Amino acid sequence: MIIGIGSDLIDITRIAKVIERHGDRFLDRIFTETERARAGRRDKQPNLVAATYAKRFAAKEACCKALGTGIRQGVWWRDMGVVNLRGGRPTMVLTGGAKARLDALTPPGMTAQIDLSITDEWPLAQAFVIISAIPAIPA
Repeated sequence: MIIGIGSDLIDITRIAKVIERHGDRFLDRIFTETERARAGRRDKQPNLVAATYAKRFAAKEACCKALGTGIRQGVWWRDMGVVNLRGGRPTMVLTGGAKARLDALTPPGMTAQIDLSITDEWPLAQAFVIISAIPAIPA
């Protein structure tokens, strides 16, 4: 059962300009250490760094839309982090207020599953998030 859907589209050059202007202050406020490490592996190519951050920014926007809160009601930027599963597929890890909101949305006896699709085609980055409730596997 789908409990939330969100999407976002962002101009990569907008993120590049914010990074250029505010640097680590912006990056520390918005992105998790895992997200920063992934972008850091692309530091020799500024356009790839900006695209990496833009996709993750769009994913956070899409996720908070799927949660039905936006960036408010205790849901903050760093409460949502993009991680890649073993095979490379991206998903979201939620903590803090975002996790609390997810738990409140998830029906009893169900587990939340977050499916994420991110892409970029200069100068745009896009993300889709679908949050589903699936039957919990007994321990």
